[in-house]
Amino acid sequence: MPWITNKPVRIIMRWQLIVTAVMVLILTPLWGLHGAVSAFLGGVVSIVAAAAYAAIISRYHGATISGALKTAIRAEAVKIVAMIALLWLVLTFYKDVVAVGFIGTFAITVLVFGMALFVPDDTRVAPQIK
Repeated sequence: MPWITNKPVRIIMRWQLIVTAVMVLILTPLWGLHGAVSAFLGGVVSIVAAAAYAAIISRYHGATISGALKTAIRAEAVKIVAMIALLWLVLTFYKDVVAVGFIGTFAITVLVFGMALFVPDDTRVAPQIK
């Protein structure tokens, strides 16, 4: 993910991968292969949407508030459209989806993405006073 220049988003996307892997490991003994695949797909939907979001905000290098706001709104819109399209694709074409595993993993990884606000961005560290 070196093309993602936003550190908090990079960290959160790693956490989304970890949560997805944990959910796959949890759901495999409960629902077998289809449970594991469903959990994996739920995480992938969120991760791909987050990657689309990150690609848009990583390209922004301006300094105006209006430019930053437009970029954030555009990125959020792309993320939502990507989520809806990917959710539709999985639910349409994967007939053996375990809905609890798929939607559950998707929801958890979306919530994890919201935690990006709490990850510090060290690019603007204030100088320390001695």
